[in-house]
Amino acid sequence: MPRVKRGPAGRIKRKKILDRAEGFFGSGHKIVKVAREYTQRADRYAYRDRKTRKREMRYLWQIRINAACRLHNLSYSKFISGLKRANVELDRKILADIAARHPEHFTQLVELVRPQAA
Repeated sequence: MPRVKRGPAGRIKRKKILDRAEGFFGSGHKIVKVAREYTQRADRYAYRDRKTRKREMRYLWQIRINAACRLHNLSYSKFISGLKRANVELDRKILADIAARHPEHFTQLVELVRPQAA
């Protein structure tokens, strides 16, 4: 069976892999076989960490909300349950943003929740 060199198609495919591997260490950005392995590993990490980032961001928002609540002598869990009872439908991302950037508005939310939390 004759050898197939693939011409431009193969070159394009190799170039695409090497372009994605730009900045990788050692032969990881020069040799196609190694670059393919490195980019596949990078893809696996990227896929996994897109899921992890969602977890970590929620955790960060909870920490920020809790810190703002503690300034008003209120626990995070009482604050969140009070918001639910008061039918305030703000997610943790927005609450953390309000706590960090607009503390006076966060104080209003705490005052709204305080009768519910007691």
